[in-house]
Amino acid sequence: MSDADEQEKGLSLVRMAEALVFASSEPVSVKALEERLPEGANIAAVVQELAAHYGARGVQLVKLGEAYAFRTAPDLAFLCAREEESKRKLSRAAQEVLAIIAYHQPVTRAELEEIRGVEPARGTLDLLLETGWVKIRGRRRVPGRPVTYGTTQDFLDHFNLSAIGDLPGMEELKGAGLLSARIPAHFSIAPPSAQADELSDEEEPLEADDLEELGLFTPRDGEK
Repeated sequence: MSDADEQEKGLSLVRMAEALVFASSEPVSVKALEERLPEGANIAAVVQELAAHYGARGVQLVKLGEAYAFRTAPDLAFLCAREEESKRKLSRAAQEVLAIIAYHQPVTRAELEEIRGVEPARGTLDLLLETGWVKIRGRRRVPGRPVTYGTTQDFLDHFNLSAIGDLPGMEELKGAGLLSARIPAHFSIAPPSAQADELSDEEEPLEADDLEELGLFTPRDGEK
């Protein structure tokens, strides 16, 4: 294959990746790109070239965890400012719980209470689950098997984070109103011990009975 053919093939792959990301309402994962692009395509090189193409444009290709999406360039974000949906208007308590989950995931309800020093209000976790920023990860491998919570791909997307390790520092959190004086001094801002989509060694996956018990799955008639 000539250099010209190689270049044309590369451009074709970039155009295909561009179409896939542009047409998707959700960030497109690396796995999805691998499945949709021709076998053997160098996904990293394709994405790098596509990102460079949009580098100085009004929209840019951004990495969100292990997925990619087009987003408004940071310096033009003010043009697209809009009021947050009501479900995204979190109370101070919900913001603090969200911050703790983000920095301590995987975390249980009891651990949330211990870290914050105040028991989460009834419905706070339910509200965070409804926003799509928090999910039930699994169960802790300890007596009682308490449920563990963590953040989602939507959380990374909303806060423009490429990975959970890109979370801001303590002062930035305070400035954003995500921490208050009630957070104890031992509150940690170290990177979480687990990735958003991976269970840690301390966790076990949810089983069918767990899903039904937690209201995450309702068996159809005749199923059990």
